[in-house]
Amino acid sequence: MNNTIKLIANPVAGRNAGQKIEQARAYFEARGYAVDLTLTQARGDAALAACQARDGGYFRVVAAGGDGTLNEVVNGLVPAEVPLGFLPLGTTNVFALEVGIPFEVEQACAAVLEGEARPVCLGKAGDSRFLLMAGVGFDAEAVCRVSQPLKRRLGKLAYVISALQVWLTSPPREILIEMEDGSRQTCYGLILCNARCYGGRFVLTPEACLESDDLEACLFLRKGRLAQLLYGLRIGLHRPLMPPGVRIVKARRLVLSGDGVAVQLDGDCAGRLPVTVEAVPGELTLMFPRLP
Repeated sequence: MNNTIKLIANPVAGRNAGQKIEQARAYFEARGYAVDLTLTQARGDAALAACQARDGGYFRVVAAGGDGTLNEVVNGLVPAEVPLGFLPLGTTNVFALEVGIPFEVEQACAAVLEGEARPVCLGKAGDSRFLLMAGVGFDAEAVCRVSQPLKRRLGKLAYVISALQVWLTSPPREILIEMEDGSRQTCYGLILCNARCYGGRFVLTPEACLESDDLEACLFLRKGRLAQLLYGLRIGLHRPLMPPGVRIVKARRLVLSGDGVAVQLDGDCAGRLPVTVEAVPGELTLMFPRLP
């Protein structure tokens, strides 16, 4: 068996990332594994390294960084048989929260080596995969406008500032959805979830699951800034989103259109509508920590 781990790491993700990356390398090497380390320097580096690792015969491919780094690695790696592990170093680390990966480096490394390999279903928007969620409308506009220097200094607070700017300056635009059965639905914001956790420990779609073969779509049906504010308050207070202002549907494929409406995938800007979103099972195996 090949005992080499491909470690693809973002050295500027979160605080003390460089130190944590070296700690992870030392942990793996102390247990008899060789470590092939790639440190990313720019957007796209993680995807390229993962693509090159796809057929390299590695024991594991490991993404170390935030959800954006993980998303890049997923896009570069699929379709792949080698299991993918994750070391959470970033601002939010939604995937780690979703599946219970520890934030302590050595415990996360142990989960990579000793956890359970499970096949998952990915989302696909256009040509890009997402692991956790796709946002269309308000949250995507906030992601696309967030200041990267401010994000490095303030972490999650930078997204709050960006969201406030969007709320004050950009009224919600209409989004048209073509459902799988051919019916049409209009909304003013949309979150497609592949996992329960959204933006941290917030829950919009309680039945979403990485291992199911569909996505859960949360449709925001009410128009206007006041409606956006009320939605945000309910989410922030961990209150369930309820009809008639919200509709939650399971779907394997949705066709989305809207004039200039922003799209984000796993917390990174991904252009604007139109786009077709679909569930894609069978392309990836992820390492989950074993439950006690």
